[in-house]
Amino acid sequence: MTGTTARRGALRAPYFFLLPATALFLLFFALPVGYAVYLSFRKVEVSGLGLGAGAREEVWAGFQNYTDALGDSELLDGALRVLGYGCLVVPVMLGLALLFALMLDSDRVRFTPVTRLAIFLPYAIPGVVAALLWGFLYLPDVSPFHFALDRLGLPQPDLLDGGPLYFALANIAVWGGTGFNMIVIYTSLRAIPAEVYEAAKLDGASPLQIALRIKIPMVAPSLVLTFFFSIIATLQVFSEPTTLKPLTNSVSTTWSPLMKVYQDAFGKGDIHSAAAQAAIIALVTLVLSFGFLRAANRRNKQEAAR
Repeated sequence: MTGTTARRGALRAPYFFLLPATALFLLFFALPVGYAVYLSFRKVEVSGLGLGAGAREEVWAGFQNYTDALGDSELLDGALRVLGYGCLVVPVMLGLALLFALMLDSDRVRFTPVTRLAIFLPYAIPGVVAALLWGFLYLPDVSPFHFALDRLGLPQPDLLDGGPLYFALANIAVWGGTGFNMIVIYTSLRAIPAEVYEAAKLDGASPLQIALRIKIPMVAPSLVLTFFFSIIATLQVFSEPTTLKPLTNSVSTTWSPLMKVYQDAFGKGDIHSAAAQAAIIALVTLVLSFGFLRAANRRNKQEAAR
């Protein structure tokens, strides 16, 4: 009897350890998400002038909030702006991260710990602080770069107006995110056995050939992971344009989809429409992420079968 009780206790022990994490997950993630989905199917009906008790009543709306969101030109325009922003950020950021990781993994590079820390350090700076810093450098009236260009008699572009705004926002994201992706790729490079490099050198492979034919293919899973994280971060861009908005008229309150959600929820007070838009953004993120991971896994299986 004692042995049976002990075995049951041993089987139940892992669940007791998981209980705190499960409770936090349900309380701070699952419950808010479920409540947001619930709100997305509701709306407020106003009777009369909307004054007095019972004049405003929350009723079932069905999919009306979702159809309105899908037909909202501001949300669609924000999605297109984020698409253009992502086409700039993701390739440049991952390209630089891979380049820095390959350089740090080279035997010829000195002071690797210091260099690695210097590249990673911008990631440790909060996004709002980074946006404020770069906003100061972009603003023509106070930017030291504009002052230097003026002294040299060179043109002074306004990076906070029109098309250059995309490059200005992309630069903030690249500056802050390259270090994190570099660490992920660099860690994967350091896990490659040294015997692989030695065999390639014995076969007469140059450092460039080793990088292109051995290192990059072997860190492909890390590249997939960083690409996955970068796509999610791009779809959820909010801090950078919101922080730069007071500095320029080119950034509207609905520049990105999340800014549109924030404006509807806290600017207009329409939390039900905002909840539907947030649910659509989450669904699009889930579909893109799942589709990309499935395509990557399929490719890995095809390569393994060869």
